[in-house]
Amino acid sequence: MGLQYKTLKDSDIEFIKHQKLFYLASSSGKEVNLSPKGYDSIRVLDNSTLVFMNYPGSGNRTYRDAKNDGEFTLVFNAFEGKANITRIFCKAIIIDAKSEKFAEYLKLFREKESLVRDIFQFNIYAVESSCGESVPKMDYVEDRKSLKNWVKKMDKNNKLQDYKANHITPPDLKSI
Repeated sequence: MGLQYKTLKDSDIEFIKHQKLFYLASSSGKEVNLSPKGYDSIRVLDNSTLVFMNYPGSGNRTYRDAKNDGEFTLVFNAFEGKANITRIFCKAIIIDAKSEKFAEYLKLFREKESLVRDIFQFNIYAVESSCGESVPKMDYVEDRKSLKNWVKKMDKNNKLQDYKANHITPPDLKSI
């Protein structure tokens, strides 16, 4: 049976540190967005705060939903070792390059500033853990390099800043 509590336990923090993949779900009155996230892009600041570094790429619904005071859920699954699922319910604060916290948080990831679209501070209000016995075991092979390579190439060609400026929030989805 699952348990719910208000902040991360030390065992949750240790579990999160070892995950290569997590899922970020958000909504602010539009469709619910669910995105898998990889790379070394998440940090636990304390038992009630996470920081996520977001690379440029496709749509930026995370930004849209944070800007509109949306709800966020981060899900971490154990694909190796003991079965476990940790769900984190939170609100987000956008930390863009103009914010005083941006440089401080960027140091946590050791990434070049121009390669990062934005950073999100997630303020946790609930945590759920459950067994995860139905999640398959899988072996981690490596991170895909294509997104980081694309971002670095755009930066080298002086096109990344324009891309980020033109892709702050996704366009509204049109009805089919």
